[in-house]
Amino acid sequence: MHTPLSTSRLFVQNLVPYPVVLGFTAGIATVIAVLQIPDFLGLSIGKLGEHFLDNMGRIFSALPSTRMSELGIGVFSLIVMLAWPRLCPHLRFLVPAPLVGLMSGAIAAYGLNHWLGDATAGMAVETIASRFSWEAHGTSGTGIPPIAPSMMAPWNLPGADGAPLVLNFALIQALMGPAIAIAMLGAIESLLCAVVSDGLTKTRHDPNAELIGQGLGNIVAPLFGGITATAAIARTATNIRSGARSPVAAVVHAGVVLLAVIALAGLLGMVPMATLAALLFIVAWNMSEARHVVHILRSAPAGDVAILLVCFGLTVLFNMVLAVAVGIGLAAVLFIRRMMQITDTRQLSSSHDLSREALPDDIAIYAITGPLFFGVAEKALVSLQRVDDRISTVIIDMSAVPSMDGTAIVALQSLIDNLQRKGIALILSGVTTAMILKLRRAGIRKRATTLTYCRDLTHAERVAQRWREGKLQGRPGQG
Repeated sequence: MHTPLSTSRLFVQNLVPYPVVLGFTAGIATVIAVLQIPDFLGLSIGKLGEHFLDNMGRIFSALPSTRMSELGIGVFSLIVMLAWPRLCPHLRFLVPAPLVGLMSGAIAAYGLNHWLGDATAGMAVETIASRFSWEAHGTSGTGIPPIAPSMMAPWNLPGADGAPLVLNFALIQALMGPAIAIAMLGAIESLLCAVVSDGLTKTRHDPNAELIGQGLGNIVAPLFGGITATAAIARTATNIRSGARSPVAAVVHAGVVLLAVIALAGLLGMVPMATLAALLFIVAWNMSEARHVVHILRSAPAGDVAILLVCFGLTVLFNMVLAVAVGIGLAAVLFIRRMMQITDTRQLSSSHDLSREALPDDIAIYAITGPLFFGVAEKALVSLQRVDDRISTVIIDMSAVPSMDGTAIVALQSLIDNLQRKGIALILSGVTTAMILKLRRAGIRKRATTLTYCRDLTHAERVAQRWREGKLQGRPGQG
């Protein structure tokens, strides 16, 4: 028996199609990479907006303002981060490549700025300290504020427009949709990350523990000014490759980050923006799963390729919430279409291989193959509505029908009523016990000489023969 959390695990891992996950993940990676281009090139562009095409236009128009000092630091940092694991394969477990890249970029930027001096201030490499400033508790500074997070109710903080939030039903209604979407995406990302870590460590994760931990963390984080967080594949892989084997590694990671904010804020302020852009380029590339995208585009069915491209395009041009909603909707439509293709109704010969003897011409046998649900029920049963009036008994073999939904039950009831009006008896063969109980609850019960259930076709044929003989002799047959 599945618990609610394991059921949610099954929903995320089994019912959210892989092209949907891959499409919006690659789309997010593309947006992240594009947003780093101005810092990597040192463009005089100002703050980018929310629309991808407008941002691309502004970036293209600003390309003549590229600053070679920023580009040089960015390229240098990118090369260091890519080359470090290959040049020092033994040290990469002790000192991760991103850390080496950040330190190298900061040293290079400091040297370049010192060499350029005040006379060429316009060519100076921009850093975290020169870009950002802060003010809190009556003090101010540049870069990262060296202040530990303080506890505060999120609804007491200003909204996106700077105005104080008003906790009311309208605010909850506005946030409910995005909150559910973010929760779903967070669960997907975290469980996918857990699957990746299983492959690296040759272990098996507990999905319930993953979702409970993520949920508790995301409940507490907003109380300290945090935002929604998920498991990160890039950081998890780096952690495991550095020797992490238990949850203690995550605790140590959080402690190091807190220590860096409080004690090393000044040093972190020296990191160039171009170096951060180079780091995020690598993160975006790893996140994009480019090899898997290319593999899907080359080998997957056309429907899956279309879903991936639609999700990718919607994520880039609009937002991931719309992309996931549309992607799951398209995947559901594609699934229904595929089920409609495999569900079929055909008439069997009266002398089929399961018959002990040829059946009279007034007994017809049909076989239904595939699930009966709202998308295919009418299609599967419509041919049975046109049974010849000369037929006295119809046998429907349902041994290959794994399930039925409410729409199929209504369609079957309509078929039964139509056959009874024509005086045609119906025998349902091979129906599972679970489906029989479901049909009985819907009012489809045995009726003498007109409707019954049989365990297989051989049994159904014997019953049909007895009914026929009973009618010819003027007495009811026995089911």
